[in-house]
Amino acid sequence: MDSSQIPIVSSYIVMAGALGFLLNSAAITVYAERRVAAFIQNRVGPNRVGPLGLFQPLADVVKLIFKEDVTPAQGNPTLHATAPLIPVITALMTVAVIPFGEGIFVTNINVGVLYILAVASLGVYGVTMAGWASNSKYSLLGGLRAAAQMLSYELPMGMALASVVLFAQSLSMVTMVESQAHFWFIFVNPIGAIIFIVCTFAEANRTPFDLVEAEQELVGGFHTEYSSMKFGMFFLAEYMHVVIGSMLITVFFLGGWHLPFAGYYEHILPEAGTWAKAILDISVFLGKTIFLVFVFIWVRWTIPRFKYNQLMSLGWARLLPLSILNFAVIAFILMVIHTYF
Repeated sequence: MDSSQIPIVSSYIVMAGALGFLLNSAAITVYAERRVAAFIQNRVGPNRVGPLGLFQPLADVVKLIFKEDVTPAQGNPTLHATAPLIPVITALMTVAVIPFGEGIFVTNINVGVLYILAVASLGVYGVTMAGWASNSKYSLLGGLRAAAQMLSYELPMGMALASVVLFAQSLSMVTMVESQAHFWFIFVNPIGAIIFIVCTFAEANRTPFDLVEAEQELVGGFHTEYSSMKFGMFFLAEYMHVVIGSMLITVFFLGGWHLPFAGYYEHILPEAGTWAKAILDISVFLGKTIFLVFVFIWVRWTIPRFKYNQLMSLGWARLLPLSILNFAVIAFILMVIHTYF
């Protein structure tokens, strides 16, 4: 094999592993959410299908497969069937630029941050399309809410990432992680981290920002008229976005595969083999991701849902001005440091 082909082969291996993990992580996250929710509410949780209810996600999939697939008579059947694919595909596309360890990534493009922002903003089209194609007032309201919510939180999210780019001096995801070897950005940019995490919750349509579903108001929101595996695709996409959001928070603010302040003591550690280093990097990255997934679950079963006017007010009147101010302050401080020191 030509040596020039080795990086391509390894990229395919990383891509296959990442996609396999992401698809299976949805089932694992569903089970974890039920367990954590049961613990918070002092219940037992899944305990019927398999030992400790471990096969409950599989039972859910089988149930969805055998349910009747219903399309509204007055809806648009083509768009109704296409809409669930969009959020799933956008979630799968994001893993292309996420670095899981040193040298462990599918591709390292120098505009990785812009790629993430562009792809992440496409997911809302599936939700909006589903709301319109269902020809239901509840679904349409859910789709409209999703579009408004995306507009409200994309801007502060972009400004929060811009403040991170100032520290990293690069739009590459790999460079961004490497620049956190000595200190994680959550320590030097805590306001940006909080804004990004809040916006990630809103982007994933998770409580307290799940206004697009809001069962008490909109029955089921955009997926009211969905059943069988079409509903299952939306369900899968929601949990994949939770995992992807956790990975992005890890990359941008928690040092990626780096241990805390690793740059200060890595030189005194014994040199690890290639495979040992890869396993350690992936383990650290997944450990941070799993913790953040737990935070997503914890918040859902702890904080009540916002009202819609509170949601809009938080995005436009609070987060956006704060993110702009945070960016300006960081830019000024870095300019002074580079000019005089």
